[in-house]
Amino acid sequence: MSDTVPTGTARRAGRREWLGLAVLGLPTLLVSLDIGALFLALPHLSADLGASSTQQLWITDIYGFLTAGFLITMGTLGDRVGRRKLLLIGAALFGVLSVVAAYATSPEMLIAARALLGIAGATLMPSTLALISNMFHDDRQRGTAIAAWVSCMMTGAALGPVIGGVMLNYFWWGAVFLLGVPVMLLLLLVGPKLLPEFRNSGAGRLDLVSVVLSLAAVLSIIYGFKELAVYGLDSPTTAIVSIVAGLVLGFLFARRQLRLDHPLLDLRLFRTGAFSALLTAMMLAAGAMAGTFLLSSQYVQSVLGLSPAEAGLWLAPTGISIAVGSQLGPILSRKLGNSGAIAGGLAVGAVGFLLIALVRSETDLALVVAGLALVHLGAGPLFALGAFLVVGTVPPERAGSAASMSETSNNFGSTLGLAVLGTIGTAVYRDQMESGYTGAAAEQARETLAGATAAAGTLEPGAASQLLTVAHGAFTSGLHTAGVIGGVVFLAMAAIVAASQRKAARVQQAPAAEPALSSAHS
Repeated sequence: MSDTVPTGTARRAGRREWLGLAVLGLPTLLVSLDIGALFLALPHLSADLGASSTQQLWITDIYGFLTAGFLITMGTLGDRVGRRKLLLIGAALFGVLSVVAAYATSPEMLIAARALLGIAGATLMPSTLALISNMFHDDRQRGTAIAAWVSCMMTGAALGPVIGGVMLNYFWWGAVFLLGVPVMLLLLLVGPKLLPEFRNSGAGRLDLVSVVLSLAAVLSIIYGFKELAVYGLDSPTTAIVSIVAGLVLGFLFARRQLRLDHPLLDLRLFRTGAFSALLTAMMLAAGAMAGTFLLSSQYVQSVLGLSPAEAGLWLAPTGISIAVGSQLGPILSRKLGNSGAIAGGLAVGAVGFLLIALVRSETDLALVVAGLALVHLGAGPLFALGAFLVVGTVPPERAGSAASMSETSNNFGSTLGLAVLGTIGTAVYRDQMESGYTGAAAEQARETLAGATAAAGTLEPGAASQLLTVAHGAFTSGLHTAGVIGGVVFLAMAAIVAASQRKAARVQQAPAAEPALSSAHS
């Protein structure tokens, strides 16, 4: 994969393709928005349905579990049965299941609906990205289109809590699920007219053994890391066993793919250093962002005392900033090259992490917001150009598979970041509480910040104030650590991406032509 991508004589997209892109942006926005909106609705639906704490975890997690587990399968299935066909089937199922979830009458019914929504959601993301590669043949236009797609995905995730909070002020909890119904109806009505169909007639049969292995491997690893994120250093043995089992299954899956004539996932693509570097960079960047955002959102609520709706509004600029960064990616790449734009963006993101590392307890809301905005602004070029380059690396008939790799790496990264940085934050908090507070209710206060807040409610005002001051400082120290780690990750990825792209440019010289998304230098 070269740092220079020639435009050649590719046919440029017209009005129909751009309208089709707007249609594809709707489900992309919705799938991302759906997750964040649910977080604010959880207390309401739990009270209404009588969900236990374990059932609440399954209600929130099962959607992401099955979306991640089926991404690889659905990306490849779209190459075989038709990307538009799979997208429309998934949209119809998503709309119907959204209604089922909205009117669920028991926790079990809602968990089942969320599980099926996850499977339907897995058909949407790789199908939309792969269809963009079919609709936009000119590299420069395709880069702009993919940047818009990334903007929809990231903006939806950031606006989910805001929209969810507003809707819950006027409607019951089920309304957050009904957001998907009009969007999917519109997609079903105009999709067949605006979106092209594409299928790879020579793709061969879908290998069911590979499907089972990939699903089991992904679910096992993600479940294990979720357990680590929830329990931290006190995670049950099942978390480690689950991760190890997932790695073993992943190894068996990889061996099988290398032996098949028509693999579910073409692992030979990883022989290209730039391809591997981009997926790794996106995975680690997603992890650093997710883990730091988790701790930051807890900081603004538990330390600064903002309500969930207020916190959502204050954190909304993160979605706007990554949308801006995604749109700037293709523009910057024409001047700096792909590697220059990505590396420069990651350096800006590292500055944002530095600001987070300087936050003081109970006083620095503006600094947290500014830091997160810079982090997401700087990550925009990586995700926009990374998705473009990953999909552009493969022939059109394998675009669905490549799109699923991109989405799976992001999903893995987010889960990994939540677990690792969440565990580190917990460890820092407990260590500082161990040495910083020895008063009444110390044992409960050392577990979590929520435990310290609950313990403070049982104490006299003076003792409660002392406990909360120590606890808030300890939690903020954990946030500082996450900021430092995130900054180091972003700077390291900037160096790796720049080096891999320069090497690829030397090895694979592109023909002299007007560059589309980059210049001839890096």
